[in-house]
Amino acid sequence: MLELRAGTGKHRVELKVWDTGNGWVGSLTGGEAPHVGGVVLAAPRPSLTGQGASSDLWLIPVPGHLDNDVAAPLAKELCSRLGVPVSLTAGIHIDRAGAEDIAQIRANCEAVGREFFVRLQMEADGS
Repeated sequence: MLELRAGTGKHRVELKVWDTGNGWVGSLTGGEAPHVGGVVLAAPRPSLTGQGASSDLWLIPVPGHLDNDVAAPLAKELCSRLGVPVSLTAGIHIDRAGAEDIAQIRANCEAVGREFFVRLQMEADGS
């Protein structure tokens, strides 16, 4: 299992992911009230351009929640780069979040995604 964090205080996000051997399962939580706000499933497929890989996405939001907005890009990137299915359950909440709060949460979600691939490479290198 990998546990990755980015940000501080109410902008902190945490990605926990497990390699099942046939795909990755994870949770993306944070803010002031981690919860289940949605689920994203990404399945790999060849890119429609004919070059490289992409993925198909299925989104299941809890009504009124926007958590899939940050989980979907992360699941898609993980799936496309790893070539295996990825499932993420997401729930990040900040009371009365403004545009700056949302931008910081998005940036922190992108940061844990980048860190995932750094850590994966370190493990592959035996570091």
